[in-house]
Amino acid sequence: MSSSIQNALALAARLLLVALFLPAGWSKLTGFSGTVGYIASAGLPLPAVGAALALTVEILGSLALLAGFGTRLAALVLAAFTLVASFFFHAFWAVPADQAYVTQLLFFKNIAVVGGLLALAAHGAGAWSVEARRA
Repeated sequence: MSSSIQNALALAARLLLVALFLPAGWSKLTGFSGTVGYIASAGLPLPAVGAALALTVEILGSLALLAGFGTRLAALVLAAFTLVASFFFHAFWAVPADQAYVTQLLFFKNIAVVGGLLALAAHGAGAWSVEARRA
């Protein structure tokens, strides 16, 4: 595969992941009290701290991916965040049978996103990034 195609794919991967995380982080920021309530409903301690941490990870991680700056670290942090959040908020094994299908889809969608983030962490941002310009 040519390097220009690889770089275009790396950019597309970064942008598509940003399309998932940036709106999620922004909605947590603009609907902070609702986010806190949702986290509290899952029984997690310190829901306000959790909400602040989640929106920070999603927004700053998205901006890092968007720019291609600190991409590997941002991808790893977002992957860990997504994996942990999946077990708490998409626990299909702990919901009634009539809710399990959608919850299971969301869980495995998140697992696939983690896979994409790990691939990005492994291969980096590509040449069309701040990192490449600084090197």
